Amino acid sequence: MSAEIKSNYARLSGITMHYLTAGSGKPLVLLHGVPQSSHEWRHVIPFLADKYAIIAPDLRGLGDTSRPADGYDKKTIAEDVWELLSEHLKIDRFNLVGHDWGGPVAFALAAQHREAVSKLAILDVTIPGDGADMSQGGRRWHHPFFRTPDLPEAMFGGREHIYLEWLFDNYGSRANVLSQEDKNEYFRTYLKPGGLRTLLAYYRGFPTDVKDNELFLERDGKLEMPVLALGGDSGFGRGMETMESMQRVASDVRGGLIPGSGHWVAEEAPEFIANELRKFFG
Repeated sequence: MSAEIKSNYARLSGITMHYLTAGSGKPLVLLHGVPQSSHEWRHVIPFLADKYAIIAPDLRGLGDTSRPADGYDKKTIAEDVWELLSEHLKIDRFNLVGHDWGGPVAFALAAQHREAVSKLAILDVTIPGDGADMSQGGRRWHHPFFRTPDLPEAMFGGREHIYLEWLFDNYGSRANVLSQEDKNEYFRTYLKPGGLRTLLAYYRGFPTDVKDNELFLERDGKLEMPVLALGGDSGFGRGMETMESMQRVASDVRGGLIPGSGHWVAEEAPEFIANELRKFFG
């Protein structure tokens, strides 16, 4: 199964955004995680492009999108995606998927533009401000570490590839679930000037994300569109935690486990993910 995947750029009000497109049909937006880019969807897209018009952006500061100095709270990043869709591509209604930090971005987008998101899928992440501990009681030790001022820069500066490779080898269901070629594609953008700064900024925006999401929920209540929540069942996969988190912030939630997958779900279980998305989006 194959699909022609096109690389595109859009000059938005705050950034120049790189995004991939493929297929035709109802718009389907795929938001990647950290430390990844839209490249993470390469195995999923061919299973969906026969039915959906896929848009997979590189989020603010990541991949081949530009790296401004600020704006890394998920509310702002979600507005980048909204500007791409509504103003640049003239899309007013779509299905939405988010993995890892792309999940909180997707939640912020759905919370701010509820009428535009037909259905929402969240993959292997929890939502800041849902009332639980996103860092799993310290199991995800890098969360508080990355929010520590200056120390990660001092320890990782010039050695970012060592940490990135450790993440890729240890957060999946087994070591080397990603090929060296694919790791090198992520290294290509994260090792550029500003790559470490923007990676850390996603974690350092967490306190603001909590406050923003609490306000969304207090003002407008839980999300009402149907939600699919899936977590990897192995390694550092979130397991049922993803579904439990979404049940705290949305009213109509279904989901469960991604078998044989750790955290890199789109790359470890692309056919399973695509099949679940096809069934859910209908």
